[in-house]
Amino acid sequence: MISEMFHPFEIALCGLSGSGKTTLMEKLIHRFSAEGFEVAAMKHGCHRFEIDREGKDSDRFRQAGAVPVLIADREKEALISQGTGRLDIVGSTLAADLLFIEGLKELAAPKLLMIDASREILPPLEAGAIPQALALVHDSDGDAGELKRFGLPCFGRDDIESISAFVAEFFSRTAASVPLNGLVLAGGRSSRMGRDKARLRYHDERQLDRTASLLATVCDEVFVSCRSDQLDRYSDAGLCAIADSYLDLGPLGGLLSAQRHAPGAAWLVAACDLPFIDEAVMATLAEARNPYRFATAFAGDEGRPEPLLSIYEPKSRRRLLERHASGNDSLRSFLMQSRVTLIEPDAPSKLRNVNNPAAMDEARRAIGKDCGRC
Repeated sequence: MISEMFHPFEIALCGLSGSGKTTLMEKLIHRFSAEGFEVAAMKHGCHRFEIDREGKDSDRFRQAGAVPVLIADREKEALISQGTGRLDIVGSTLAADLLFIEGLKELAAPKLLMIDASREILPPLEAGAIPQALALVHDSDGDAGELKRFGLPCFGRDDIESISAFVAEFFSRTAASVPLNGLVLAGGRSSRMGRDKARLRYHDERQLDRTASLLATVCDEVFVSCRSDQLDRYSDAGLCAIADSYLDLGPLGGLLSAQRHAPGAAWLVAACDLPFIDEAVMATLAEARNPYRFATAFAGDEGRPEPLLSIYEPKSRRRLLERHASGNDSLRSFLMQSRVTLIEPDAPSKLRNVNNPAAMDEARRAIGKDCGRC
């Protein structure tokens, strides 16, 4: 499970002045940016900083590829970003895939601890004053043998290949620790259909049961999202139901309610009016999942993302709540305006929504014809 201080995928480089923190961080930012990640940088603990001057640490991080760069001391903080609409410090940092931090050795962020020739930082480490040290990075000039007593991986400061691989593996393990839950969206009022879409049958099972079964092929747990007055109606599905606690928001309310139920999980939401989806569709989406982005979605009609068959990562919750507060409850708009991974469906026709009686009859004929060929 992710337990972050500032970002789900963060790592700090800590050490005393002159230990090489800035140089190593600059190289790591450059390396991960070149691999396609959007990297944010935070520098903390500086004294009387100047913003983005050529040659200064913030400028070096920006030139290496960091977007945005946050710099702070005890009295003030500044955000260096690009474009407009990215003035919120926490939100801008969260929009990046990864966050590298320089400083904050006393806080419980995962960290690489820089060891210089003086070894002055070792007594605080031994006393437990520096939490969550993942590895030690030494200056390569002195005897590194004494560092073995800490039982942590040790790297020479110039061994960028090994350090980068270690950091990448750490992020990969962190990503793998995030569970993927499934959520059948069944809380709509089916006004256009005139009947409960979750109870319709296009195959042998009701849409509620079939969609849940498909989600179970790729998800750790599966839940049904519904209104509180529908709980008895779906009790025979054998699923844990999550009643909407955000009312009258449509699919957004179901997703936010699920995220409140399990904020540390990613949620693969699937509407119950998608009778053409199958195990191959679910496998394609799950395999393409990018846990570093806000979401992973199919590119639907005209390249617009399909919000009702998408994976929403834990960090999407903050941005979804902010957008709701500003009056925008559209999940498609969220996907279009956020850093997400879009994938092309192998068969776009499988993503068709069925929302009215005429479309229902057509879908039943098409599915019955396909089944007749089996």
